Amino acid sequence: MKSKQVVPSLLLTGLIIMLVTSPTRSEEISPIRVYNNTTSGDTDASSSQSTRLITKGETVEPIQQIRLVSQIAHPAQSARMLVQSPTPPNTPPTEVVQVTSVKANPTAKGLEIILQTSKGEQLQLVNRSAGSNFITDIPNAQLRLTSGEAFTFRSEKPIAGLREITVTNFDANTIRVTVIGEGSVPTVELFDSPNEGLIFSVASAASSTQQQPQTQLAPEQQKPGNQTQPKPSTSSDEPIELVVTGEQDGYSVPDSTTATKTDTPQRDIPQSIQVIPQQVIKDQQITRISDVAHNVSGVSLQGSYGADTDAYIIRGFVTYNSLRNGFQAGDNYIDPNTIERVEVLKGPASVLYGQFEPGGVVNYVTKQPLATPYYASEFTVGSYSYYKSSIDISGSLTPDKKLLYRLNVGYENSGSFIDFVNGQYFSISPVLSYKISDNTNLTLEYEHTSQNRTFLDGLPPIRESFQVPISRFLGEPSTDKYNVDSNAFYLTLDHTFSENLRLRSAFSAYLNTFGYNEVVRPDSLEEDGQTISRRLAAGPGSDQRFDLQNELISKFKTGSINHQLLLGLEFSWYANFGDYLRTAAPGINLFNPVYGAPLPTSFVDTAQNGWYETNTTGIYLQDQVTLLSNLKLLVGGRYDFVSYNDRNIDLNNNGALLSANNFYDEAFSPRVGLVYQPIKPISLYASYSESFAPNNTLSASQVALKPSRGTQYEAGIKTELLDGKLSATLAAYEITKTNVPTTDPNNTDYSIAAGEVKSQGIEFDISGRILPGWNVIASFAHNDTYVSQNNQDNQLPIGDRLVGVPRNTASFWTTYEIQSGSFKGLGFGGGLFYVGDVEANLPNDGVVLPSYVRTDASIFYKKENWRVGLNFKNIFDTTYYYSQGYYLRPGDPLTVLATISVQF
Repeated sequence: MKSKQVVPSLLLTGLIIMLVTSPTRSEEISPIRVYNNTTSGDTDASSSQSTRLITKGETVEPIQQIRLVSQIAHPAQSARMLVQSPTPPNTPPTEVVQVTSVKANPTAKGLEIILQTSKGEQLQLVNRSAGSNFITDIPNAQLRLTSGEAFTFRSEKPIAGLREITVTNFDANTIRVTVIGEGSVPTVELFDSPNEGLIFSVASAASSTQQQPQTQLAPEQQKPGNQTQPKPSTSSDEPIELVVTGEQDGYSVPDSTTATKTDTPQRDIPQSIQVIPQQVIKDQQITRISDVAHNVSGVSLQGSYGADTDAYIIRGFVTYNSLRNGFQAGDNYIDPNTIERVEVLKGPASVLYGQFEPGGVVNYVTKQPLATPYYASEFTVGSYSYYKSSIDISGSLTPDKKLLYRLNVGYENSGSFIDFVNGQYFSISPVLSYKISDNTNLTLEYEHTSQNRTFLDGLPPIRESFQVPISRFLGEPSTDKYNVDSNAFYLTLDHTFSENLRLRSAFSAYLNTFGYNEVVRPDSLEEDGQTISRRLAAGPGSDQRFDLQNELISKFKTGSINHQLLLGLEFSWYANFGDYLRTAAPGINLFNPVYGAPLPTSFVDTAQNGWYETNTTGIYLQDQVTLLSNLKLLVGGRYDFVSYNDRNIDLNNNGALLSANNFYDEAFSPRVGLVYQPIKPISLYASYSESFAPNNTLSASQVALKPSRGTQYEAGIKTELLDGKLSATLAAYEITKTNVPTTDPNNTDYSIAAGEVKSQGIEFDISGRILPGWNVIASFAHNDTYVSQNNQDNQLPIGDRLVGVPRNTASFWTTYEIQSGSFKGLGFGGGLFYVGDVEANLPNDGVVLPSYVRTDASIFYKKENWRVGLNFKNIFDTTYYYSQGYYLRPGDPLTVLATISVQF
């Protein structure tokens, strides 16, 4: 979409939102629920007996102290009364209470949820309802095991009338208890017990219908009753079957958004998706975000242009575009300190995201604002003159916590084990989130990154490259400088009309300038077997991208079948402008390089200016269908309309037009999958999905090539072990990619869509906590990606393996932290990362990157809010290489990083 089309689209979207939401704003004086003269945002009509109206100009005096659990009056027994509890005012900081366990026991009326703590009398409560949900926030507490690890509790359909109960760490210092009823707000009573902690007594649907209606008094009419009620007795010692979903700060993440664009448990998704949480990034001290790929089965690295952010090879196919919170992020630098987690979706993603290769996509999920103050700082120093500092701060800018912020800033300066290579990186990422109302939230994000570094290609993909030191540099030290500046803006409006209807409208703008004045790039080995031919190159340019996504999410029933429907409309405009300047430069001896050769003063071979733009409109529909409680269907499709235009002019010939092309493609990308759960910890799934990617090129007869299409069949098993602390996925798949462009044997200046490639494999991933303090993440993959069809003079020989795709990979990383005693807080980590041999060229010519095993280790110590650590990467100094398309890149030798961090 062109920039002049973005503004009308935004205005149209805003008008639709205003028209839909206007009925809720038609009254000049809105009813606001009041309790003890403190406002509450709830406007549930069912509680109207204990409400009054606040008119404009009326002054409301807030209460100065939130009542403790033991001070709650007897009449406040049900969710409809508890909903009147006030939002806490700006109170002085209090001690954060540690809740060390959550238990569920059956009772005569239903069940009780026990938040175990010895300081129950210090807990503060904020209660409300939303639709059929009863919600309690405890803003001075955390869910923490005795080992210090965070955890999450969840129970699905524990008793009649309840859909789910969850107890989670809502933010750094707040526990949220959510009781979801089936059609109505559940009846909840609160108790405190000196021996056990805070108790939520929840009535079942059967017992609720037998209770007589209670007369609810207005706040000023209430009389204080017995402030502490006796604990209800249980009717059975038989425990309720529970599902514990994992730790928020651990290695296992139960939910993700990339596969469905909704918060969906991974065990309900009929496609393999792996999540690398922030804790793994910290424990492995990842300084280049693409290194997370070593932890995921079926994913390897391919170095990108000039050593920018690496691309990923997923299930055998290179994907140069990644996502940032669901928007295409380009190929710019990503600071690991800004990332909350990395989600890797395996297989075609076109059903939701449009033009992608069939292997999969990587989505970077960024850190979001917190309601409570948070301050963190980190400093790292390491081998090869590496150092980096960063800060991460968050909190509220207003007393009512409606306006939240987060700010991440990072600066890195580093040398390299490769001669003459160095770089500086800077990033700043502020986020503002404003809660317009209880149902509407507006988030504004900005991200600026800059790079000033050496442009690095690597070594030619020839046997002789393995005979020189990995420190070999084949450019010219005085010229090879590369600069990138990028700015990205994101604006998201999230509005909830009701419990069952939600609108999300998001806009992103990405502006990127890049280039180098002069760099010397290596080419091929000359006939003498020692000299590498080179060329002088320059290429300043820019990227611009604008995206607008509008999504409506609706939940409804057809009989006994539950649906969650996602309807989306996306507009996208992308443009690239740049010079392409090339001319021959003096060669260099591969084995004994001498630098400083005189360089050409003009670009006589090629001097072109290129421009291209892509306009995309995508419409997508997805339905998550719960056929039975243990049988779930996912079905969806997306239709894309893509127009592409390019133009090239000759700068050496007064701007003469060299070429101009226009392409248009339409494509439908479906997905269907089924999940069956014979028992709660196990999910069996199968799915079919398709992808597409335009070719944007012409045949010799001037006919546009059809888009490359991908189809995938996948089946697998997902399971949760050790009461949900450990999660695992086993997947098998087959992907076929057709219409792959290959050189026309009758006219080598053109291509034909005659190629076909297959990818077949099996993958296994496991992650989580084995014992308190003992975390693990591991993977294994076997993959065959090869040319399966080509009828044109063997331009791509059938059976040849694709470049950069290992047949086997495996990884294992684990950490253990001592939980008690004099050495409490001391921890150790270690890992092995195996990558099988890789073809360097296609057609395969016998140049193979050998397999390798890299060994990493760490030692760290945590005390209170301080952490110090040492990370040792490649401790046995193994020499290894990975593909960069037309070049080879040596991996890092032995590297040591020392880190100190503090947070408040």
